[in-house]
Amino acid sequence: MIMDGNGRWAKKRFMPRIMGHKRGVETVRDVVRQCIDLGVEYLTLFAFSSENWRRPPDEVKFLMGLFMEALGREAKKLHDNQVRLVIIGDRSRFDPALIEAIAEAEQLTRNNMRLTLTIAANYGGRWDITQAIHRMLRDYPELSGSFGEADMAPYLAMHYAPEPDLFIRTGGEQRISNFLLWQLAYTELYFTDTLWPDFDRAEFERAINSYHHRERRFGRTSEQIDEQHCEKQDE
Repeated sequence: MIMDGNGRWAKKRFMPRIMGHKRGVETVRDVVRQCIDLGVEYLTLFAFSSENWRRPPDEVKFLMGLFMEALGREAKKLHDNQVRLVIIGDRSRFDPALIEAIAEAEQLTRNNMRLTLTIAANYGGRWDITQAIHRMLRDYPELSGSFGEADMAPYLAMHYAPEPDLFIRTGGEQRISNFLLWQLAYTELYFTDTLWPDFDRAEFERAINSYHHRERRFGRTSEQIDEQHCEKQDE
């Protein structure tokens, strides 16, 4: 999910942009609960892109503080609900205290299996692919010029998770904004005008229902999909 629209939500209510981000944290909490209720095993949220450093310094500072605060407040709750927390992205620009808080939250929840919640922070899809290539060639320099997808896959930031089934972006924009470029190759895309703080259970259910009405062919024809379905029923 790309959680877009916090600033516009606040502006519509004549509030500072930071109030939209605060309200957005509550929506994150609600969406996590919904995923647990629905039996979703992996949820990935785009919280802060590598391009978001271009925002006003005061807003960036607030977002970093909000991230730190949320980690401290929510990590124990996630653990109690058997949620594993993973943070992906380039941590080198974060303050040491935030890096430590991330490591502690991941360590606390590392063995939980009910839901894997991935937060992408200072993340970009191009960065992800580039760092994967660098790390792979560092470990296996002999692969230079001859590696394939299977060689690189273990080095991607989300190597531990299956490729996403459904991508949701709130806020009305219809682009993926450098998010999980490799992983979204065959993902179903869903865009809604609803701003992130207003993304409630009903909106989530609409997205899920849209997904269930789609035919995922992965390069095959509809006839091949029907034949495969019939074969499974006959087994």
